[in-house]
Amino acid sequence: MLKVPSARRRKKPGIRLNLIPVLNSIFIFIFFILISNSFFENYEIGSDVPIVSELEQTDTGTDQLALTLAIKSNEMTLSQGVPAQTIQKFERRPDGQFNYQELHAVLVNIKKNNVQENTIIFEPVDDLTYEEIVKIMDAVRVLNKTDEAIYRTNEAGVDEQLKLLFSKIIFSNLMS
Repeated sequence: MLKVPSARRRKKPGIRLNLIPVLNSIFIFIFFILISNSFFENYEIGSDVPIVSELEQTDTGTDQLALTLAIKSNEMTLSQGVPAQTIQKFERRPDGQFNYQELHAVLVNIKKNNVQENTIIFEPVDDLTYEEIVKIMDAVRVLNKTDEAIYRTNEAGVDEQLKLLFSKIIFSNLMS
């Protein structure tokens, strides 16, 4: 006598998963994230990153300035040269702010003697607020209209007035 075939042996039609609701929900989620991201303020400081070069350095006969600003919680130290020589230290004032005008005045005097130099290296040792970094960058980068005019000879041999003090700011120890 024959047995009735079991349910396991019968072939059931394959169930197709309906992906349209899943794709719709993913699209709506991505759209929501993009729209909500535009309402938040994103803070970003554009800066160059120091890199190691494989090229041989040619000796041009002139020493590079290698201007470095070490920023600590209670003072900033401005130094120059490869064996760093301290130029000046800037202490925090009693109100908790650095003296940005004094830093700017010292940098203007340095720029007068080194008009071709555009780079300064920041070494933030301690955690700083975003506002403090921006104020320091403004003091370093912007050449005020009240400052004495500084001229540089371009490739064509024409004197041009500088609009920026040190425009290339490099952060050296971001991982610390």
